[in-house]
Amino acid sequence: MTTGSEASTRRDRMIIYGLVTFIIVILTVIALLLFPYVSSNREAEAKADQLIAALDQAGARTPSHDQIVGVLGDDGGAICANPNAPLARATLLTQMVNGAGGPGTRPVVVDDRVVQGEQLIIEIYCPEKLPEFQQFVDGLATSDVAGE
Repeated sequence: MTTGSEASTRRDRMIIYGLVTFIIVILTVIALLLFPYVSSNREAEAKADQLIAALDQAGARTPSHDQIVGVLGDDGGAICANPNAPLARATLLTQMVNGAGGPGTRPVVVDDRVVQGEQLIIEIYCPEKLPEFQQFVDGLATSDVAGE
């Protein structure tokens, strides 16, 4: 078996490496320019203020105004993407267990306030999805177990 000898010169290879590097740099710049940044607009600011007021009234800890604007924007972000999807509900239900791992995991009766924050976000950012989510929450076994 014979192997072919290299026909390209060092100069040819350097030109190819340079072109590939240039193309990668150009594509990176284009990607950075097209990446959708969360912009702080008046609607996002107003909804963040409304959410902070609602959380304060409920007696919950509140994140900073900038954090709320950055995470929820003006459309509710991932929470409002589809709060009534089976995966979103399953994720919420996995947080309402006794803390054991594996076969020892059991559902528990949680405090009424566990889903209150998510309800407030849905109420402010995507109120059209609230009735279905409220129906799901009403079906949960909750009680005033944590006290005031």
